[in-house]
Amino acid sequence: MINEGMLDKVLSPQDLRKILNADNMEIVRLCRKASIVPKKDENGKTYFSMEEARLLKQAKESKSLMPKSSSQVVVNTLLSSLQKMEDNMTSSITESITDSITKVLDERLEGMDEVVVELIRCKTENENLKNKVNELNKENYRLKNTLNSYKPFAFGLYVKKQEDDILL
Repeated sequence: MINEGMLDKVLSPQDLRKILNADNMEIVRLCRKASIVPKKDENGKTYFSMEEARLLKQAKESKSLMPKSSSQVVVNTLLSSLQKMEDNMTSSITESITDSITKVLDERLEGMDEVVVELIRCKTENENLKNKVNELNKENYRLKNTLNSYKPFAFGLYVKKQEDDILL
């Protein structure tokens, strides 16, 4: 098995190509398949950890590994980045990062309360209008029934017959 000293070892893309016996395009495909995002050092050079190399090797050997959805990959990457940042920084800086993220989320979600209240108001108004339409339909039926109860008689006179007592 791999000991803790080997977990911290970093591999260059050349080392990874030798280990996996694959070209760059194959490594990119395997990274997508295993949902691994390559890291870059302070000089901008790409590197991989031993754990990532192990996962890529498993992905190459496995035919049925399903890739995670892209949104889940983004969330997992963000969470792991935040966790690494929190591990590497002092508690006061970590608190400020957490506070700033919380503040941004609160600002983004601030208008949602108003939207929910407006949706509830619209739904209530919609229900009231439906009830009013039903009442007007009933009244329209009753008035038509009354109108139809008058039948023409001679010389422009009308005779009222009994109305239907059917209600909606």
